[in-house]
Amino acid sequence: MDNSRETGSFTAGGGTDFSPVEKAFIGEWGAAGKNTTVPYIVVDNFPKLGLLAALRFLEWVGENPEGVISLPTGKTPEYFIKWCRFLLTEWDTPRGRDILDRYGLGARPKPMLKGLRFVQLDEFYPISSRQHNSFYNYVMEFYIKGFGLDRTRALLINSDEIPLPEGRRYTDIFPDNRVDLSLRYRECKTAVERIQQRAVFMIDSWCADYEKRIRRWGGIGFFLGGIGPDGHIAFNIRGSDFFSTTRLTATNFETQAIAAADLGGIEVSSNRLVITVGLETLTFNPDAAAVIIAAGEAKAEIVKSSLEEPPSNLYPASALAGLKNARFYLTRGAASRLKDSIDGYYREDPWTEQKSQRAVIELCRNINKFGHHLTMDDLLNDAHAGLIPGLNDQTVPGVRQSFIRKITRGLAPEREQVFLHTGPHHDDIMLGLLPHLANHYYEPSNRFHFAILTSGFTAVTNSFVIDVLHDTLQFIEQGQIQMIRYPDFFQEGYRYKWDKDVYHYLTKLAGGEDHERRRGVCHRMVRAVVDIWGAQDETELTRKIREIIAVLRSSYDGEKNPPEIQRLKGMIREFEEELVWAHFGTQVKDVHHNRLGFYQGDIFTEQPDTQRDVAPVLDMLRHIDPTVLSLAYDPEGSGPDTHYKVLQILADALREWRKEKDLSRLRIWGYRNVWFRFHPAEADVIVPVSLGEMASMDRVFTNCYLSQVNASFPSYELNGRFSELAACIWVEQLQSLQFLLGKDWFYQNPNPRIRASHGLIFYREMSVDEFLAGARKLQKSIEGMITP
Repeated sequence: MDNSRETGSFTAGGGTDFSPVEKAFIGEWGAAGKNTTVPYIVVDNFPKLGLLAALRFLEWVGENPEGVISLPTGKTPEYFIKWCRFLLTEWDTPRGRDILDRYGLGARPKPMLKGLRFVQLDEFYPISSRQHNSFYNYVMEFYIKGFGLDRTRALLINSDEIPLPEGRRYTDIFPDNRVDLSLRYRECKTAVERIQQRAVFMIDSWCADYEKRIRRWGGIGFFLGGIGPDGHIAFNIRGSDFFSTTRLTATNFETQAIAAADLGGIEVSSNRLVITVGLETLTFNPDAAAVIIAAGEAKAEIVKSSLEEPPSNLYPASALAGLKNARFYLTRGAASRLKDSIDGYYREDPWTEQKSQRAVIELCRNINKFGHHLTMDDLLNDAHAGLIPGLNDQTVPGVRQSFIRKITRGLAPEREQVFLHTGPHHDDIMLGLLPHLANHYYEPSNRFHFAILTSGFTAVTNSFVIDVLHDTLQFIEQGQIQMIRYPDFFQEGYRYKWDKDVYHYLTKLAGGEDHERRRGVCHRMVRAVVDIWGAQDETELTRKIREIIAVLRSSYDGEKNPPEIQRLKGMIREFEEELVWAHFGTQVKDVHHNRLGFYQGDIFTEQPDTQRDVAPVLDMLRHIDPTVLSLAYDPEGSGPDTHYKVLQILADALREWRKEKDLSRLRIWGYRNVWFRFHPAEADVIVPVSLGEMASMDRVFTNCYLSQVNASFPSYELNGRFSELAACIWVEQLQSLQFLLGKDWFYQNPNPRIRASHGLIFYREMSVDEFLAGARKLQKSIEGMITP
C-alpha cells in the first residue's frame, strides 16, 4: 500500500520541517504521512530503512559533533550499522559521493564521531558484560569499537560494575539470577533477603545517578530505536509512565518472548529483569531527534496505534509525540495499516479485483454487518467501497462468489503430482499447510518430498540436549542401545536404518510406551554423535557424550555453541521433522535436510552464496522434478530474516533451472504461518480446516517436535506451542470470511468438509513467472542500490 507523498512542513509535537536528508529521501524513494501524532516516512524495505536512518544520523552528527546519542541493539539496526560504516569509509570515494550527493550531504565534510557522547539504552539484569548476548558487549563491539567512539565519553550499563553490598558480585547475592522487586516494599524474612533488599536499593540508587548524568549532559540529542510488539521503546513496556526515568524493572510476556532468542529461552527471559532508561529520559531534551524504525507487517498494528491513537501509556512510543523532531521510519509492511497507506492503496491505479474484495470485507468488519445485509448506501458511504468501479447491487454477490471459488479451489483433489514442500525452518511447512497436505496424501498417484533449508539449531535449548544425552547414557549403561554391539556399527553401520529409529518411536508412541519413545530418540542421538565426532567404540562414545554435557553445562544461557554442537542440535530438529512426515508414510530419504551455509546463528546472518547455497537447491530440484513447489512467502523481506533469504535462494535456483527445463506447468504455493498473515483478498486458495484436523496437528506437533513442546522460543502473540497459535490464526481467518459469506453459508453448506470447518488456511498459487517476478522486484529494490 502506497502513501501520498509529502515533502513540505509537518505540524506535530510543536511543528517542524523534515530535514534535508529526509526531504531528499521522500522525494526519491519514500512517502510521508501527515495525519499522525508523529511524522513518518515510508520506504520499500529493511535495507533502505537502514540507509535512511544512517544518513539522518550522520546529518545530525555533522551539526552536533559533540552531541549525546543513544542507539539500539539487536537485529533492528543491522543495516543502519552497515550503512554508517560504508558511508564513513567511502565518504570521499565515487561510490560514497554518489549516495551523499543524492541525499543532500555531498557538500558536507565527513562527520567526526570521536567527540560524541554515548548513552546505553538498556540491559538485562543481571548479566555478565563478557557474554556476547549482553547489550553492553553489543554496544562495545558495534558502536564504541565499530564507530570509533570514545569509551571515556560513554555511559554504559555494566552489571559487573554496579555496586552491591559489601563489594560482592551479583552472582553471590542473586545466585539464580532472579531479583525479587517485591523486596522494595515488603518485610524481609531471611538474612539472604535482607542483603538482596539492600542490593535492590543500591541498584535503584545507581539508576538514579545514571539518570542524573544523562541530564547533566543536557539529555539525549539523537535517539534511534526499534519498537516492540507491545509498543515498547528501550524496555519501556506497555503501561510505562510517560514521566518514567532510568530504573530496574520487570518486563511483560511479549518482551520476554522477543528476548528469549537472546537469552536462551523464555525460561530465562521470563525471570530476568532489565535496566532501562525511561520515557522521560528520551524526551527530556525538547530538541532531541528521536527516530523509531519498524519493518514488517507484524509491526503494522502497533505502529498504527502508536501514530493514530491519542498518546497513551498503552502505546509507549507515543510519548515521542511531544518532540518536534520525532520521526517514525517505516517499511511499507509496517505502515500498511495506517490510514494514509490504506487510502493511497485504494486510490492508486489500476483498480483490481483484489481491491474490491478487500474493500467489501473491510466494510463488513467496520460496520459489523454480514455481506448479504449490505446495502447500496453502505457501499456508497464507505470511503473505499465507494470507489469500486461500476458499483451496483451485484457488486457484493460478485465478491462473495469470488471467495466461494477460492474455497472450491481449496477443496479440489490433487492427482499425479510430485510435491516438494519447502520450509526455512523445521515446523514451517506443518504450521502453514498440514491439513491441506493430509488431504492429498492418500491419493496413491501423488509423491511427496519435504525439504528444510536450514539446520534450525538455534531453536534447541542446551537444557533439552543435556536431558536427552543423560537419557542416552542411561540407556547405553543398561545395554538398551543394542545397535552399538554390532561389529561394524562405529565404522559404517550407524549410517543405515535411520528409518528404524523413526518407526520405533512412532510405534511406541501409538502404544503409549513413553520409556520406549525416549529410547527411540536416544538411538538417533547415538547415530548423530558417531556421525559428528567419529566415535570408534562404546567407551569413546560415552566419553564424548559426557564431554558434550560438560560443554553445555559450562555455557551461559544464549551462548553460541561450537559448530559440532550446532550440528547436533540441527540433527535433533531433523529427526523431529522426519517423525512428522512419517505419520503419513514418508521415508527418511524423502525428507531433505539442506543445512544451507548462510545460517550460522550470528546476530547478523550472512548473505546467501550462489555456490554454497543455491547450487544444492538447484540439484535437489533437478533430482525431484516437482510439479508443485511450496515455500514460505514473505514478500517484504523483513521479520524472520531466514524466510526472506530462503525465498531468494529458491528464486535463484528456479531461474537457473528454467534455463534447462520448461517450467510452465510447475505451480508455486506460497504459504504463511505464525509469523505472517494473508489478507483474505491476497489469497487465491482457501482451505477449510476442521476441529479434528486442528487437534491432529497439535498432537503431531506435541509428539514430534520434542524440543519445541515447552515453547522455549514462543511467538509474542501466544504463550504456548506454535501449533496452538496456528490454530488460532486459522479460526480468525474463518471469522473474517464469515462476515462476508454468513455463518449459515458454512454450517448449512451441502459439502460436509465446509460444514465441519472451524478454521481456514489461506495461500497463494502462482506460476513460476509470477513468483519470480515478485521475488525479482523485491531483490531489485534491495540490491538495485549500492549495498553496504
